[in-house]
Amino acid sequence: MTASPITLPATPARTATGRRWSQRLAMRLAATDALVVALTVLVAHLAAFGAAGRAATTSRYAADLPYAVISLGLAVLWLTALWVVDSRDEDEIGTGTTEYRRVIRAGVATLVITIVVGFFLGIDLSRVWASAVVPAGTALLLAGRWGWRRHLMRRRALGLDSHRVVLLGSTSTVVSTALDLARQPGHGYRVVGVALTDGPSEGTVADLRIVGAVDDVPNALRALEADTVIATSSEHLSAERLRDLAWHLDPQQHHLVVAPSITDVGGSRIHLRPVAGLPLIHVETPHQAGLGRAMKRVFDVVVASIALVILAPVLLVVSVLVHRDSPGGVLYRQERIGRDGEPFSILKFRSMTADADVRRTELTAGLGKGLFKMADDPRITRVGRVLRRYSLDELPQLINVLRGEMSLVGPRPALPSEVSEYDRRELRRLAVTPGLSGLWQVSGRSDLEWADGIRLDLYYVENWSMTQDLQILWRTARAVVTSSGAY
Repeated sequence: MTASPITLPATPARTATGRRWSQRLAMRLAATDALVVALTVLVAHLAAFGAAGRAATTSRYAADLPYAVISLGLAVLWLTALWVVDSRDEDEIGTGTTEYRRVIRAGVATLVITIVVGFFLGIDLSRVWASAVVPAGTALLLAGRWGWRRHLMRRRALGLDSHRVVLLGSTSTVVSTALDLARQPGHGYRVVGVALTDGPSEGTVADLRIVGAVDDVPNALRALEADTVIATSSEHLSAERLRDLAWHLDPQQHHLVVAPSITDVGGSRIHLRPVAGLPLIHVETPHQAGLGRAMKRVFDVVVASIALVILAPVLLVVSVLVHRDSPGGVLYRQERIGRDGEPFSILKFRSMTADADVRRTELTAGLGKGLFKMADDPRITRVGRVLRRYSLDELPQLINVLRGEMSLVGPRPALPSEVSEYDRRELRRLAVTPGLSGLWQVSGRSDLEWADGIRLDLYYVENWSMTQDLQILWRTARAVVTSSGAY
């Protein structure tokens, strides 16, 4: 049976939508870009030439070409390049890496064009000036974008400056998508209503307001001042139906986003390939072997070696404190399962009483599957509580990293008892070397539920990249300093 077309009022009322925040942000970015470029070029000009320095150069067409003119031309060219590459695209700013890549692309284009034009016009450019001003300015532009993004993330955590979203699809996919979006408010999608293809047209589902069926979506967007429709997979939502819906959305106000059924896939693994009118999504298969693994290992060895040398005084002080605080050894060894199921002994500064393993049995009685963590564990010593708060108890694991048993970043090292309960999906965590830190460490640490920790570890395994490792290490440092989620 063919679905009936969507019907709308003859003169639909236009309402303000959540797009205003993106327009304001784009204007602020434009002002920041102009300020950064102007100051960078001005400072570089004064530093290289100044009032008493060489203020002019020669060219094939001018014997006395002022460097002030060249600097002004560079600034105009740079700002034009930022505009041409669409570095302030309202659909890209505030999330993902596309925005940063476009800023870098504009900088590269500016430098190349400057050199090429200078060559063909015979302009004698200062090599120091030409090679320093654009890289330095690009770094400052990226810092400015990062600063605005942090500001945006803070506002989004408060429910502000986000796309107001109506979810469309089956009950199960709509609820699942809503939960995924709620976990990451920083991405800027705030669900304000749902339209079900297999359920009631009013009421609530999972505390989400039902705004009607497919036919009601355009009017619901206007009534809720929403700007985005996210269509999830549903056997009751055909391609023809989606095309029909797109025709009835306001192109200046509304966006249609299609969410595929596959989840937890990193952006670097996704490529859109339109073929014969079909928007095919190519998903790269997970892989951890080859040059990437070798680079990761070299990075681990270098960083762990340097860290052990620098932190040697800290290790010595902590060893003395642990020894004096309570009876027992300084180091605690425990069997964990590493890559490909290989067991190894993980090293930690002892933060519990000597009989901690014996008392664990009585404390875990009646608990089900999952990671055992207690906020007020009676086995933790006075010094141990401080060590755990700032993750100092894990510093000896740098030795595990040097041995190749662990990596600086990876899934949480699992206990044999945990691995024995893994299903086939969870066993994929063992495809890579466990880490001293990981997504679990920077996303809540001990506060995470078992299922969330597994999901984050699997996401890491399937979407590994060196860039992601560096980001996790940076976030780890912040989490340790703030002692968030640690006990």
